[in-house]
Amino acid sequence: MSDALKVTRLVSNKSALQESRLVEESRSATPAAGEIILRVERLALTTNNITYAAFGEAMQYWGFFPSGLEGWGHMPAWGYADVIASTVEGVAVGERFYGYFPIANYVWMQPERVTDRGFYDGAAHRRELTSAYNQYTRCSWDTYYRPHTEDLQILLKPLFLTSAMLADFLRDNAFFGARRLIVSSASSKTAFGTAVCLQDAPGVQLIGLTAAGNRAFVERLGCYQQVVGYDELEQLSSDEPTLYVDFSSNLELRERVHRHFGASLVYSCLAGSAQSAEVPNFEVAMGPRPQLFFAPVQLRKRNAEWGPQEVSRYIGDGLVRFYGQVSEGEQPWLRVVEHQGVAAAEAVIARLYHGQVAPTEGHVVVL
Repeated sequence: MSDALKVTRLVSNKSALQESRLVEESRSATPAAGEIILRVERLALTTNNITYAAFGEAMQYWGFFPSGLEGWGHMPAWGYADVIASTVEGVAVGERFYGYFPIANYVWMQPERVTDRGFYDGAAHRRELTSAYNQYTRCSWDTYYRPHTEDLQILLKPLFLTSAMLADFLRDNAFFGARRLIVSSASSKTAFGTAVCLQDAPGVQLIGLTAAGNRAFVERLGCYQQVVGYDELEQLSSDEPTLYVDFSSNLELRERVHRHFGASLVYSCLAGSAQSAEVPNFEVAMGPRPQLFFAPVQLRKRNAEWGPQEVSRYIGDGLVRFYGQVSEGEQPWLRVVEHQGVAAAEAVIARLYHGQVAPTEGHVVVL
């Protein structure tokens, strides 16, 4: 290995997420004591990444990988990386890890709490951030890891974690007394993943709200009992206890939902930002104040109640089933689209920001 590494990273304008630019620099190829260097090999880019950026200040997502550039940040993404240098006992060169990375070809980390499962990045700036995003999993440890499904894993695992924990949260609270669950941005992967997890929920009707252009796709999924266009919202009866799960962060749509269902709206949950890159807004003219769902909170609750091993089994078994559902059949729910190089991520992010990615596409950047 040469004495220096050419680092290429993509940074995003925090106030205009559709704007990104490349930054190049050289760094030593020799890690400091207690440090490792990873070569990021592939990353998934979905609307989930836009959500991370939109909520970046409110939920500290920009804090995981400081860019050192005022007004610009590293949009985090899930992916795989290989260790190319290490001074840490228990983390060997050549090992492959799954986790949360910046959009960059190399990343430096300071592993601590090293176990057979993996490690946590112990960098000082990450110590106060959500621990679930600081954990890196060895592929050799993960019984659900398969090399041939890597793209599906990085595209769906983070989303399905949210889906599974959101479905569990709603069950855990008996759907707040609702008999009808309405989901916006029903074509988004996290939304229909949640619906899949709730298909056997007794006494609760699942309704997917979607744009006209995505209606045929959402109906084909078969995980919603009814599919309704955004322009048809007011045709739904307003006298039944209703729970709204907002995956769009569309404020105008939220107001329509709250006004139409009025006192019948028992709970309003903000779970994503598929149609908005604005700072989350929780104000409504009437009805219950929207509550932000944060999967690590429910995950922490279940880890305490069930134990980490049972939680891993619950999510892992569900995820494997979900892989099959989205990738099999004559018309798969998801088609993987691969791109080459850090620079390619710029165009994908712009398309995601503008809502120009078809729900059947899953974009992976190979670095």
